[in-house]
Amino acid sequence: MSERLNVAFLGGLGEVGKNLMVLEFAEDIIVIDAGIGFPEEDMFGVNLLIPDLTYLRQRSDRVRAIFITHGHEDHIGGLPYLLQEVNAPVYSTLLTQGLIRARLKERKLGKAVDLRLLDPDEGAPIRVGAFEVDAFRVCHSIPDAVGFAVQTPAGLVIVTGDFKLDPHPVDGRPTDLAKLSSYAEREPLLLISDSVHIEAPGSTPPESTVINSIDSIVANAPGRVILATFASSISRIQQVMNIAHLHSRKVVCFGRSLQNNVRVALDLGYLDPPEDTLIKPAEALAISPKRLLCICTGSQGEPMAVLSRIAQGEHHDIEIHEGDTVIVSATPIPGNETSVFRVINQLFSRGADVIYSARAVVHVSGHASHDELLQMLDTVKPRYVLPTHGEPRHLQLYARMAQAAGYSPDRILLGRNGSQFEFEYGQLLSVGAGPAGTVFLGQGSTGEIADGTVLERRLLARDGVLSVVLTIDRHSGALLADPEIEARGFVPGPKNGHVLEEARRYLRAVLSANGHRLHEIERPEQTVRHVLESYLFAQTKRRPMVVPTVVEV
Repeated sequence: MSERLNVAFLGGLGEVGKNLMVLEFAEDIIVIDAGIGFPEEDMFGVNLLIPDLTYLRQRSDRVRAIFITHGHEDHIGGLPYLLQEVNAPVYSTLLTQGLIRARLKERKLGKAVDLRLLDPDEGAPIRVGAFEVDAFRVCHSIPDAVGFAVQTPAGLVIVTGDFKLDPHPVDGRPTDLAKLSSYAEREPLLLISDSVHIEAPGSTPPESTVINSIDSIVANAPGRVILATFASSISRIQQVMNIAHLHSRKVVCFGRSLQNNVRVALDLGYLDPPEDTLIKPAEALAISPKRLLCICTGSQGEPMAVLSRIAQGEHHDIEIHEGDTVIVSATPIPGNETSVFRVINQLFSRGADVIYSARAVVHVSGHASHDELLQMLDTVKPRYVLPTHGEPRHLQLYARMAQAAGYSPDRILLGRNGSQFEFEYGQLLSVGAGPAGTVFLGQGSTGEIADGTVLERRLLARDGVLSVVLTIDRHSGALLADPEIEARGFVPGPKNGHVLEEARRYLRAVLSANGHRLHEIERPEQTVRHVLESYLFAQTKRRPMVVPTVVEV
């Protein structure tokens, strides 16, 4: 067994979402975060994505603990799936634990999981096998977020988690720079840093700028206000409730995940709405639109979320009317832009005035911008730095920033999901790769969808499908009639109006000219598929799915 420290990424490296990091030394493994990802628009029928857990499944008896940085879905959403593979305690802060408990309860796993509380302000470091884990507070878009300082036999590893350096956050808990400075005195081996907002110059604006802007919008709204935000944006939800109270409006929450999170935050004291401000959806029906502020899910254009159903006129409680103001208090996650703007367009078409980031400051990122990332790097002063939680451009831009700050290229580590970095005695020994990938989970179920199925759905949506029927003589193998070709979703283009008729003639000519005896071919459908696919691509530059059927008579 190797005595080296191995840092492996099953998710979150080279992408935004599916965060899952593994630290391994000898017989001991700890996991940091277990998140989900969200499907791209062409992943038809896919509800969510989780990392391929093969690496941990093969080492399940060595997983000593799971540590969670904060309660966003891309950091906790995969826990129910991970905990079916490994049996280990889960450490998190109070609010994060409450959100985790709610997720596990939905999957009927709550009573079987060992949830343990960590306190970054008072708790001592947690000893787990070869590791000693200390938590430090970070400011993010959800309260109770932390990073971790992990002491290993090979050196100290600092994991920032998602963070920014807002000096006056609305929850009063800024990133603990004093604690981070104390880690620097221990000459850290590695800094694993958030990087997703590296493209933004300077520092991320404080949350207070959003509150001022939303306050102005609500004050001037002529009718009902509908605000869509992330279900986990507890601090923003608190501020919106305060604003509603100032303008004599009642607040009602729509969306199961939002209602669940609000319930958890209320129970744990992270939400304290002004008296008589928060009401139930059933009570909203009796409230004048001018006195109502609805908070809902769907800021990312998710098809089944509340805002999308409102935009499509399919929500059973909310119908858009002239005078309604809709605030989209989020920026699109990469890949969601088309869905978000489709919803915005639909809302405008129904008569709403929609306020989004291009029109007003209704959202600021929870992630550090360029100067804050540089300040974190300068505070920790690690030997090596590894940017994560970003797409390839974010990682590359972070690397350029680190190099400009004096780090040589061999001290800046770049990778992708599956990458593994081995360290010994304070030095990087090797960079390798292990099993990693994405598991697609279906909508409305927990069933796994095969990669090939997702690919087929993409092809069908993009290029359509052709059904081909060949009738042959069972004795001679000769064609008894012209091939029958029926198209669904295949649009060959204006210059190829007769391409299907030409393809029919071409297929018959090829089969006849080459003396094909289809009844003697082991896989006749494959021959037909190859001939047609090659011909259609040459003519139209499209690859419809060809589904052949050979009938012998």
